[in-house]
Amino acid sequence: MIPAAFDYVRATSLDDALARLAAGGGSAKAIAGGQSLLPLMKLRLARPETLVDIGRLAELKGVRRLGDGRVSIGGLTTYDEMLRDMTLHRYGLLADALPNIGDVQVRNRGTIGGATAHADPASDMPAILLALDAEVVVRSVRGERAIPIAGFFQGAFASALEPDELITELRLPGGREDLGSAYRAIEQPASGYSIAGVAAIIGARSGDRWGFCSVAITGVGEHPYRATAVESAILGGASFEAAAAHACDGVTVASDIHADREYRAHVATVQVRRALEAAAARLA
Repeated sequence: MIPAAFDYVRATSLDDALARLAAGGGSAKAIAGGQSLLPLMKLRLARPETLVDIGRLAELKGVRRLGDGRVSIGGLTTYDEMLRDMTLHRYGLLADALPNIGDVQVRNRGTIGGATAHADPASDMPAILLALDAEVVVRSVRGERAIPIAGFFQGAFASALEPDELITELRLPGGREDLGSAYRAIEQPASGYSIAGVAAIIGARSGDRWGFCSVAITGVGEHPYRATAVESAILGGASFEAAAAHACDGVTVASDIHADREYRAHVATVQVRRALEAAAARLA
C-alpha cells in the first residue's frame, strides 16, 4: 500500500525538530524508527502533511543514571540498545520482555519513545512503564514537562502527548534489591502483539505479607492499565491465584478476531499469576 503524499525534512537539532512540529500546526509528525507510524501511513490511517525525521538526534539516545538514583532512557534509544545496556539488567521485567518484542528488525529500529507515544493498547512497553511507575519527559517550543505514566495513556492510540511535543526521555525509579520483577505474555503469533501481557513487581515479605506490589496489564483493555485490585489483594494477604482473579476488575475487556472477551480475560488471569510467581522467585 502507498501512503498519501507528504513532505520530508530531517531535523538538525532538537530545537529544529520542535520548531518544525510547532510550525506544522498538528499536521506534522516526528519519525525515528518508523515501526509504528509507517504501517499506519501505508494504510492511510495516518496522513501527516510533513514528516520530521529525528532519527539522528544524538541527544535523545542512550541510558544514564541520574543524580537522584533514577535511570533515564533517551526517547530515541532502541530496544536492542536497551537490551545491551548493563544499567537496565537489574530490571527483571525488561530482561524478560525486550528479547521478545517484535523481531530483529523491530528491535533494531523501534524506539522506546516511539512505542510510548504510539500508545498501542497491545504494546508491551507501556505495561512495563506503568508497573515501574515511570515518568515521561516531553518537550515543545513552549517548554518541558514531566508526565507521570499513570496519567499518560488515555485510550486506544491516545495519550497526554500534544501534537507539537516530543518524548525526550523516560525516567525509571532506581532498581531496588528488595524487589523482584517479571514480564509474562501470550502473543498473537503473526503480529507479535500481546493478547494479554503482564508486568509484575513484588517486594520482599514482612511477616506473612508482601512488602510491595505493582501489576500492569496490556492487550486486554482500551489501553494498558494498573491492575489495582490485584495489587490490593496481594498486599492484603491473598494468594497469587486468588489475586489474579481480579486481573480484569473494572475493565471492558477487548474482543477481536484474535481472542474473544472470555478467552482474553482468562489469559490475563493466568499471566498475572505467572508473572507474580516469576517476580517472587527472583527475590529468593
